This record gives sequence, structure tokens and C-alpha cells, in this order.
Amino acid sequence: MEIIKVENGSPADLESRLPRERHTYELLEQLQIPFLRVDHQPAATIADCSLVDQELGVDMCKNLFLTNAQRTKFYLLLMPGEKKFKTKDLSKQINSARLSFGEGEYMEKFLEISPGAVSVMGLMNDREQQVQLLIDRDILGQEFLGCHPCVNTSSMRISMKDILEKFLPALHREYIEVVL
Repeated sequence: MEIIKVENGSPADLESRLPRERHTYELLEQLQIPFLRVDHQPAATIADCSLVDQELGVDMCKNLFLTNAQRTKFYLLLMPGEKKFKTKDLSKQINSARLSFGEGEYMEKFLEISPGAVSVMGLMNDREQQVQLLIDRDILGQEFLGCHPCVNTSSMRISMKDILEKFLPALHREYIEVVL
């Protein structure tokens, strides 16, 4: 994977970026949340992100978009990339039987994100708060969060403190801590 140099903040040329990516940077700047950023070839999986991890000095977070069997409740789970996801363990903690991966159409509808680019940043697009944020305890204990800016051709390193104390409050969002 080719990595373009690590930079502080937004790219100089925002016009060439997709609107969802531009909006991510604009919101982070408005909230005065500093971040490191790197551009790269599409990275849709944790395995794809190994070089990105090295360049940014952070392990990219695994982001899973989940739904209940009836497709009436949706969840965004942030967890360490190396952890195995066990539906049964999570289902018990959030009192939701038969969780499965949510379809791309719901990702687009609620988060304005395509499969392979799922990120906590997509919550800025969920104005009706249809998606409940779930964060694994191990992620909460990290100094930095690695995530995509709503596209999988860039990655960012952001302070977890800024996510919890600036980003989520600005969106009027709360999270549920889970242990996987």
C-alpha cells in the first residue's frame, strides 16, 4: 500500500475530496479537534490498515455496523482490531437478541458511509440518532483513536479524550461501554 506523507489536519485541497470527507474535516476544525491524517489506497479491513497503523502510530479501530433481526435498532461498535467479535457476548450486554451485520443501504441512509469506510465520524450524519454507539472498554482506555474520515482512502489519529469530550457532546451523542 502506498502511503502519502502524514500531515496535521485537513488536506490543503479540499475541493478534490468527497463531500462526506470534507464535512468530517470541517466539523473537526470547527470543534478545534487536532488530528493527524494520511492518504492511502483504499483500506477496507483491519488487515489493509497495518501500514497506516505504523505511519500514524495508532492501531486502527475496528468499526462494525450492526442491527437486530428486525432491523429496527442499529449499532456502531468500536473495538480493537485484533479482538474477535462474538455476537452472543454483545447481545447479552445490550439486551438485543440475534445481532447481525447491517446492510450497506442502512449505512448510507443513517451514516452516509459506504461499507469499508465505517467510522465514528459517520455519527455526524445521523441527525435522527438512529444508530447507537457502542465502545469496547479497551478502546476507551487508549490515548488515541484511529479511524477513517467517512472514506477509506484516508485515515486519522484523534485523541480519545477529544472524541469523548468534544466530538460526541457536539453531536449530543452518548455511548454504551461494552466488554468483549
